[in-house]
Amino acid sequence: MPIIAPSLLSANFLQLEEECKMLNHSQADWFHLDVMDGRFVPNISFGPMIVEFIRKTTTKVCDVHLMIEQPENFAEQFKNAGADILTVHYEACTHLNRNIQQIKNLGMQAGVAINPHTSVHLLEDILPYIDLVCLMSVNPGFGGQKFIPQSIEKIKQLRKMCNDKGLHTHIEVDGGVNFENAAQIIQAGADVLVAGNTVFKVENPVQAIAQLKSI
Repeated sequence: MPIIAPSLLSANFLQLEEECKMLNHSQADWFHLDVMDGRFVPNISFGPMIVEFIRKTTTKVCDVHLMIEQPENFAEQFKNAGADILTVHYEACTHLNRNIQQIKNLGMQAGVAINPHTSVHLLEDILPYIDLVCLMSVNPGFGGQKFIPQSIEKIKQLRKMCNDKGLHTHIEVDGGVNFENAAQIIQAGADVLVAGNTVFKVENPVQAIAQLKSI
């Protein structure tokens, strides 16, 4: 079964504690936390303080996705805030291997995210050193966007790369995941589904999570 990682970016922040309690009582596996700086992406979300508050509500995995420039300046803060997985963008890291070493040395699992226009083959050399690849299936920065169909082929390519190297790297798909495309995404080789509006903008989020989990 896939790992379901609801994106708190789509949650009701006026009722954030209740939203976290709902996730705790659901079949959600991870909390996906999108951090945006208004520079790497054209939006600002939240920082370590909000991650720390969310961490206090749950024992589930906190999967922190940094859509920021110079992530090395903030890695320790997010570790202290409670991140279990810290994902940085390939496009934002001049010295990607150094970024990954830093995350690992801080005791977190390390992920690398790539934008829709970035080829998976650029990850060839870093794959053995990371725990997760986050494939952006929309242009990062905003929730509620439509899934980019070419992402399916990228998932297949990446899964083949991992299999050829004997790696069990998580392939996470982030953006536009819904009930109509989730099965195709999983069949292509992904094992982590990030879902925002599909979970938080429906009448029964717990049921929506269970439905995604059963695909």
